[in-house]
Amino acid sequence: MRKLLFSVTKKDFDITYFSGTGAGGQHRNKSMNCVRIKHKETGIITIGQEERSLKQNMKNAFNRMAKHPKFQLYLKKRASGEMLWESEIEKKVEEMMKEENLKIEYGV
Repeated sequence: MRKLLFSVTKKDFDITYFSGTGAGGQHRNKSMNCVRIKHKETGIITIGQEERSLKQNMKNAFNRMAKHPKFQLYLKKRASGEMLWESEIEKKVEEMMKEENLKIEYGV
């Protein structure tokens, strides 16, 4: 059976937090509970600020990003060029794991 591999991670986005305004009381107005998400490659920006919870606002913003037509088009284009079959992944991993291709980084 063949499996396709494709992912988008948080490092593909710039995430900024800001204080909300409007109804919701002191908690909403004085805490960084709203989020602005920008996809680095496409420039699409979505905002989550309806809720008092940062977690819920982030979820709402990412859901909007996922449903955005321009973002969906980007994913389709990227997937058509970058999807790898399982056998290709194994070959790529083997190549990357060769001793001459390994880099060792030491943390301070």
